[in-house]
Amino acid sequence: MQATKPAWWKQEDWLAVWLAAAILILVLVGFRPELPVLKWKDASGLAAVFGAGNFQAAALLGAGLFLLSLPGALILGVRVARYAAGFAVVFALALVAQWLAGNATVSYWGVEYVIFALAIGLFLSNVVGLPGWMADAVRTEYYIKTGLVLMGATILFGELMQAGVLGMLQAVLVVSVIWYFGYWLARRLRLDEEFSVMLTTAVAICGVSAAIAACGAIQGDKKKLSYVASVVLIVAVPMMILQPWIVKTFGIPDVVGGAWLGGTLDTSGSVVAAGALISEKAMKIGTIVKFSQNVLIGLAAFLLSLWWTMKKSGGNREKPGIGVIWERFPKFVLGFMVASLAFSALISPGLVASTKSTISGLRTAWFAMAFVSIGLETKFTDLWSMENGRPFVAFVGAQFANIIWTLILAYLIFGGILFAVPEL
Repeated sequence: MQATKPAWWKQEDWLAVWLAAAILILVLVGFRPELPVLKWKDASGLAAVFGAGNFQAAALLGAGLFLLSLPGALILGVRVARYAAGFAVVFALALVAQWLAGNATVSYWGVEYVIFALAIGLFLSNVVGLPGWMADAVRTEYYIKTGLVLMGATILFGELMQAGVLGMLQAVLVVSVIWYFGYWLARRLRLDEEFSVMLTTAVAICGVSAAIAACGAIQGDKKKLSYVASVVLIVAVPMMILQPWIVKTFGIPDVVGGAWLGGTLDTSGSVVAAGALISEKAMKIGTIVKFSQNVLIGLAAFLLSLWWTMKKSGGNREKPGIGVIWERFPKFVLGFMVASLAFSALISPGLVASTKSTISGLRTAWFAMAFVSIGLETKFTDLWSMENGRPFVAFVGAQFANIIWTLILAYLIFGGILFAVPEL
């Protein structure tokens, strides 16, 4: 007998939207929890991280997130005691991942908390094993979708204009061309559509965050997402060393070099670090271009969702109806867009500015928990044997094309050929 489908408001996508909406409302009305300090450089910074006050802030944050997420988790069928115990462990592991990534040297090299969260989860899953009592709290989809809706509140349309018209022009040309080429290459290498979409979106837009959004939009395999995240962060390290060296060795103008870095490096941290190796101007231009690509995440997720929904609904070669499209469309994408619109147009700029750091910190907490959960659900063998290395070849091939195409665009747009060189 087929199980009865839950009411629309009880489905996981909507539960994530309700959870994120509750968090945003609480933050807007003044409930802004003290976020634990997880960045450190030396012994004094480490002492602050392990201070009693910081432990208290972490405990209160974890308790708050647990209580807010509990109603939705109960609807999803968890057992309270197991969810509470498992949530505490997953949250603690997510904090450890952020603490490891918070080291100044690690941060400089652009290694983000995502890789640590994934590695910790993989280690426990493959070496220790996932205890049964933790399973109720390993809720990758719930955590990722909540974080994505929160992300919408930090990507504002007003800031899109501040990012610069030239930066947006380059971003659109990079994303459109490289996404098409990368998808074509991945399919030529016989990768499935899910893998092709996630890999290509990571290369074309902005790395891990874009891959997370793409995975959610197409309801993709989380094992493939963990692979993409690992490849993004591994490839970013040699790029952030070699590209500044190329800029200096071949006398590429700093403005062009910065625009090149912003359009090719897949993490914001690596763009800042690589730009600093060239000049202050290169770092600023790189940051503007990277931000221009970041703000396309929401639009990309929406278009991917629509395309994927129609594609899967139209398998019988008949045009899917509006009802079918609505049923299959990921609702958290709508939550993302509504959050972005609300914080862009309906809420005062002063209030938006005062809440941004809190919302960003909460978003990171959910993402870190999601990647710990992905690791806990994945076996090393699943990653090592995945598609016989073809995804890595596809990623590197698309990234190579990205490097060449973006350098050409950087010269045309920022080098004084099509437009005046921007002054900063």
